[in-house]
Amino acid sequence: MKNLLTSALNKATQLTREQNLAEATRVLMGALTRGAAPPAPQPAAHAEPHPPTFRLRRPLGETVELLRHAGLPGLNQSGAPLVGLRQAPKIDVPPGAAYVSRSYVGPAGARDYKVYAPKGVGDGERPLIVMLHGCSQNPDDFAVGSRMNELAEEHGFIVAYPAQSTTANQMGCWNWFNPSDQTREKGEPSLIAGMTRAIMAEWRVDESRVYVAGLSAGGAMAATMAATYPELYAAVGIHSGLAHGSASDVASAFAAMGGKFELGAARRSLSDDYVRTIVFHGEADQKVHPTNGETIIAGARLDLADALARETRETGSAGGRNYSRTVIADARGVPQLEHWAVEGLGHAWSGGNPDGSFADRHGPEASREMV
Repeated sequence: MKNLLTSALNKATQLTREQNLAEATRVLMGALTRGAAPPAPQPAAHAEPHPPTFRLRRPLGETVELLRHAGLPGLNQSGAPLVGLRQAPKIDVPPGAAYVSRSYVGPAGARDYKVYAPKGVGDGERPLIVMLHGCSQNPDDFAVGSRMNELAEEHGFIVAYPAQSTTANQMGCWNWFNPSDQTREKGEPSLIAGMTRAIMAEWRVDESRVYVAGLSAGGAMAATMAATYPELYAAVGIHSGLAHGSASDVASAFAAMGGKFELGAARRSLSDDYVRTIVFHGEADQKVHPTNGETIIAGARLDLADALARETRETGSAGGRNYSRTVIADARGVPQLEHWAVEGLGHAWSGGNPDGSFADRHGPEASREMV
């Protein structure tokens, strides 16, 4: 793999000098997405995240040099790329429940999605949680790993799992790092919002209790959805993700994954509106640096400075792992921001089901805490 990557970098450099940028990009991305399958416990955050920065898109030549000298945070420890979309595991659907496939078509394109409706879903309006998977995952895989369907049965809410297209991103990553996919009513945010509204129209959904959450690249896109559609989502859950606007291209995405960014650019909100936020991040995450979780909370603090009144911190242990939990409430005592830092957790869904990818059975149950 090392020789392959070195060869690709050299070839991309040559093509860049020849002004053949399209081919250089193809060679570079092809090398980064070819090789061994991902290691079992680590979720694929091969997506290109980047730090909160106001810098404009880098030229491809500079990107090549950055990748040449950087630690290539999108690769695993052995140097192998995290590639290969996981085969969908079997989904158990109890009697009376439903797990259905749907498609959405909008001005920005089309995406498939799945919806889990617990038994008795016709009895009154239900909350809705939109779950955005990480790189190399799919709706079924994420449903199993997060255990969210189990909680849907327990609490009676509907769960939606939008699926990223490998045509839009060959690794199945949500393109949260593209400026064109960070804007309201454009790109992928418009598609996810469109899917959300379609589900609300088909099922009896309580419009005041619609939420969005995600893992890794999905967590970063969830942050973008909260920033661009604060009137649609009442709260956001971000697991092992990055702040909205923390990337503008592949190179800055790699930098942000490594925790190299400027805090001042990590402002989340695009308006005076904001949504309640819960962040989970493993302190042993080697794919998306834990400082990204801290940055999300720090940016939200700036947005909500006038509304926040009380902060509490606690430490504890759950599922065999220690954690620290910070809760920031408003003047009414209602929690607005919550940050969980889990010791020993890598790039994986805390308290999840390891039958799904990038899920760790140990630690506090992220899904239950988000619900």
